[in-house]
Amino acid sequence: MRIHTYEKLWIVGAMVLIVGFIVTITFGSVGLGISMIDDEGGTVPPDELNDDERFGEPRVEQVGENEYAAYVVAQTFSFQPDPIEIPANNDITFHVTSRDVIHGFYVPGTNLNAMAIPGQVAEMTVEFDEPGEYGLICHEYCGSFHHTMEGLIIVQPEEEFDLTELSVEAPDTVAPGETVTVNATVENGQLEPLETTVNAEIGGQTFQRDVTVDGESSENMTFTVESDQLGEGEHDWSVSVDDYEETGSVEVVSNETAETEGGEES
Repeated sequence: MRIHTYEKLWIVGAMVLIVGFIVTITFGSVGLGISMIDDEGGTVPPDELNDDERFGEPRVEQVGENEYAAYVVAQTFSFQPDPIEIPANNDITFHVTSRDVIHGFYVPGTNLNAMAIPGQVAEMTVEFDEPGEYGLICHEYCGSFHHTMEGLIIVQPEEEFDLTELSVEAPDTVAPGETVTVNATVENGQLEPLETTVNAEIGGQTFQRDVTVDGESSENMTFTVESDQLGEGEHDWSVSVDDYEETGSVEVVSNETAETEGGEES
């Protein structure tokens, strides 16, 4: 059977289009590292989110080697957490639900696209190769301020990413002769041990302690200064570890003030 030259061109063109469609679909579903949404996310009643072990504290946590989970709650008119900080070149599974009405969860320029439905949990797994900031928007109408509902995903270089948290407790006032005690807690949310240095300063007196925090655990440390060494008045304090810092001040009151306050309390 003789095929006309133009017919051959149309056949070749059609085959090129078909192959192009297949390549595009394959890249969109596999090449970007994003899996399809399924029903494995389960359900969670919206009125029980605060008590849910996943969504009670929206966060990013490490769940395996090069694997992280991001628990995200959409509500009018914001996302929690915001920003969402994740490492590049790791598998990130987003678990997304809504506290009130239907919201959208969409990152322009990617296939990260889902509906956040009250009572349901959407799951999407993605790997971001390039560090940077990615906008997150709600693309499902959710109320009068729907147009303002946006968030941010910050993809950090893998070697710079950590899940360190620093919390500090310190008194507001102390009496002469008492001890100023600053309690610091360093929490390591990753699976690998964290070796770091904690720096503290109380009224000009400095401290430095090396600490190793095991994976998914925390270490407490105490820094103390006698109030008589500081003298009456207000004194600044600070505690820092890596890029995290907490600051405050403590006042050493006079004996008369301490006696007055003690009398009022009794």
